[in-house]
Amino acid sequence: MLPEETIETFRRDGAILLPGVISSDWVTRVREAIERDIAEPGPFCHGYTLDNGRRFHGNMRIWENDPAFHDYCFDSPLPALAADLMGASRITLFYDQLFVKEEGSDHPTRWHNDQPYWPVRGRQVMSFWLALDEVTADSGRLEFVAGSHNWERWFQPEPFAPGGAEYERGENYEDIPDIDANRDAYDLIGWDMQPGDVIAFHAMAVHGAGGNHRLDRRRRGYTVRYCGDDATYFGGPGPNAGLRNPNLNTGDDLASDQYPVVWTR
Repeated sequence: MLPEETIETFRRDGAILLPGVISSDWVTRVREAIERDIAEPGPFCHGYTLDNGRRFHGNMRIWENDPAFHDYCFDSPLPALAADLMGASRITLFYDQLFVKEEGSDHPTRWHNDQPYWPVRGRQVMSFWLALDEVTADSGRLEFVAGSHNWERWFQPEPFAPGGAEYERGENYEDIPDIDANRDAYDLIGWDMQPGDVIAFHAMAVHGAGGNHRLDRRRRGYTVRYCGDDATYFGGPGPNAGLRNPNLNTGDDLASDQYPVVWTR
């Protein structure tokens, strides 16, 4: 589905913008599902209110409870795109996650790489971040350190908001460097986005996002995480408890009710 140049850029930089790959029909369905989730959050909600009274709404594993999220994870172009980008013959849905920064929710998303938060090992692990609104630098655009997915450095998970749950110390994990204090030392990439645009990025790519300083629009982002052929379950210390699978042991194949196979070549 993708030109070889796009695949090569993804594998070199660890992140790439895919403009307009999600249709307006999908965007409408996902927007409607987001409003349902905000009104009646599922069990893995992790929202919070900022000091200025503005709200951040986050939730995960929402495909399990809403048919629109389910259909998007299974039936949108994303599973086939994941197979192209990772060179995989089978795609497993790991989980999905929602990030809604309401107008004036100016708390930034700290720099991190994702995979240390997750009970999965392997190189074929990635995400697709869908924009549901116009995204610019002043509304919370994502930024990535190009090539950081190849550093082979696992950064210790930390809470994303004051009072958030603490994480176990992972074996051989390190504290993330202060990227904002040394921005010139890194090759930083990021993109303005329109609804329907998607950023594809590797699970080890270091990234962060600014707060939404706009008072005239939200910043709704919906992310789906997929795994390829080499991904296995990890039951050791560090990952988010809500993503664990009590029926799997370290080294097991991911395919299960919680992590279903959604595409095969």
